[in-house]
Amino acid sequence: MRCGRWSLGRRWFLLLLCAALLLVQAIAPLRLSAAPAEDRPHLLLTAAVPIEQQPFYGDLEQISRAWSDVVLDEVTGDSPRATLLNFYAVMAEVGQRSQRLSHASKEGGQRLSPADRREQIDDTDLLFHLAVKSLDASSFPESVRTDMAEEAAIQLKHVLDYVFTHSRTPIHIPDSVEMKRLNDRRASPSDSWRIPGTGITLTSLKDGDRGNEDYLFSAETVAAVAEMYHEIVDYPVVAQPFATPNFYKNFIYTPGYLVPPGWYLAFSPALRRIIEVPFWGQTLFQIGCALVALLLFLLIFAWLIVLLLRTYREKPSGAHSPAVWSRDAIAWRRFLIALPILPLTRFAKYLVDDVVNFTGMPLVVLTYVFYVIWFLAAGFVAFYFFEAVGRSSSELFARMRGGGSNLQLQRITNFVMPLCRALGALASVALAYRLLIVLGLPSSTVLAFSAVPGLAIGLGASKLLGNLFAGLSIQTDRPLRVGEFCRVGDNLGYITKIGLRSLELQTLESRVTIPNAMAEDATIVNYSRRGIRGDQLPMQGLEIRVQLGGPFSPYQLEELLKQSRRYLATVVDLKDPLVTLERRPDDGSLGLIVFAMVALHGWQPYLALREQLLVHLEELVERAQLSEIPLGVAYSTSPEQLQRLPALMREVVHQDPALTFLSCRLERIAAFSYDHVLEFSASHLEHDAFEESLHNLNRRIIETLALQGIEIPFPTQTLMFSPSQADAAHP
Repeated sequence: MRCGRWSLGRRWFLLLLCAALLLVQAIAPLRLSAAPAEDRPHLLLTAAVPIEQQPFYGDLEQISRAWSDVVLDEVTGDSPRATLLNFYAVMAEVGQRSQRLSHASKEGGQRLSPADRREQIDDTDLLFHLAVKSLDASSFPESVRTDMAEEAAIQLKHVLDYVFTHSRTPIHIPDSVEMKRLNDRRASPSDSWRIPGTGITLTSLKDGDRGNEDYLFSAETVAAVAEMYHEIVDYPVVAQPFATPNFYKNFIYTPGYLVPPGWYLAFSPALRRIIEVPFWGQTLFQIGCALVALLLFLLIFAWLIVLLLRTYREKPSGAHSPAVWSRDAIAWRRFLIALPILPLTRFAKYLVDDVVNFTGMPLVVLTYVFYVIWFLAAGFVAFYFFEAVGRSSSELFARMRGGGSNLQLQRITNFVMPLCRALGALASVALAYRLLIVLGLPSSTVLAFSAVPGLAIGLGASKLLGNLFAGLSIQTDRPLRVGEFCRVGDNLGYITKIGLRSLELQTLESRVTIPNAMAEDATIVNYSRRGIRGDQLPMQGLEIRVQLGGPFSPYQLEELLKQSRRYLATVVDLKDPLVTLERRPDDGSLGLIVFAMVALHGWQPYLALREQLLVHLEELVERAQLSEIPLGVAYSTSPEQLQRLPALMREVVHQDPALTFLSCRLERIAAFSYDHVLEFSASHLEHDAFEESLHNLNRRIIETLALQGIEIPFPTQTLMFSPSQADAAHP
């Protein structure tokens, strides 16, 4: 029984052993293929040349001692040897210094003062920045170029640690003289050199800098450093004086820059072991701090957006502040609300990048997000700034020209604001193109994007372009302005807005929007008259025609003209009123024409004044008709009575101080009476008062004639009948 169990267990053991061997055979080729063909034999540590036996080691030690004393030098040199050894020595010094400053507050048994520690940290940062400059990071997007170059520098240091300790052959790094000899032996000379068996290349060829003579780590090398690092990260680090085994992990798993801040180092080691649990290239502490920073940023950002949206629903404050004069305050308020988004975004990126020390892909994603928010906000800030400047400058120009009316401000605003908005739009477009470049889009692609708007204008926006040029022409030639009373084509009304694309005309029925190109081609009749001074509001013509019904005597026409001129002189809204008569050629009827200039710029006051003038002119027409009274007396009136009749009428008229007697003449001897005509003039301002005065005048005339025994005859008529016709009608 035991033998059966043992045989069964042995079978399972052999089966698992075979599976493990198959798995090892399957994985081993992958691990070998992941490394370059030249690096596969390096897995045998016994065959590697120690770094102390490398030909460059003596120079490396000398360079390292020099960098320990002086930090103001260039890492890049005129040969691959100078740049490579400088970089390796400097990065070793940086890694060792950051290691010491991160784990101890004492130097040589003595506690470092805050000033000394700060000085050492600053020197370490300076060395690190000098080393990063030896990397051609042009392959990284501009927005994350600095961060990714710094990570690449530390990763490259680890890769060089591996290369210098795992090389089976001596590494000869050429200096400037050897580079010249090497190029002499090459079929195609090149200012580049690659470390044998690796993908690390140093070159003096740099895009955008043809005069560069210093050797840098090539852009292709810098772009591939992360991949190289992940290939060798699991190999044990060989102990040697320049090795920095935990440099990258200490850099990415602690907040701060190269050296964690003092408040973080004050945490107990046990607590730090808990919060430094790695997750997706970060630690739990870093992720928690980043989430808090992002939450605060989003809350403040949302609050500013809400404040900004509220300004679009605001009504002008103050009963004595017209809406057009308060728009500058609203524009500046929008600018001041949007402006804090820029430093807020920068500060949030600083917290996530420099304080929390996010690295890798999470940092790249957040950096892209912050840059998009910053540039979009900068576009709005630029637009709001030019909007506010345009509003304020419009008010300033209006006050400088001595005008304080809404119409004057609106006219200047219609001229200034399109220019300011165009500048704001151009600034926003420039920021948008800058964003594309910062995010890593090639400049050639950005230029291609720039050609798209031109193509769109050429294909489908020709009308828009025509309207824009027509708008500029209208603003320059100024055949019409805001507030003027014009006829544009078949539309009659007030100009309320002149924009870059169209103008608005307020007609009696509606508001008409006319494209500038059509307005420029149409016949424009401007009924407004502009003053010589720029600060004077333009006047617009007002013409009224009143048809005179029935016959008018010359005296009645003269009285109508006199009364009309006297009345129009009392209307304060009219300037330079003209009154005349005309006879229509079609039917020969007379008409009264009144023309004056008014300073009203809206349909409501315009129609109100027109209605007032029409009603009063009709009253004056009626007054002119009634200012001549026909008076007939009977044939029984004696010559003495006829002779006294004008004097009697004079006395009757003079009893009313508002009436003036002009004449009372015998006009004709009619069939049944002596017909006289009484002419008088009235000075009443109100038509009701005139009618009341006329009523009393007629009563006094009747009473006076009755007292003098002068009879007003009744009309009589004689009918003649023929007897034959009467008999025929009544048989």
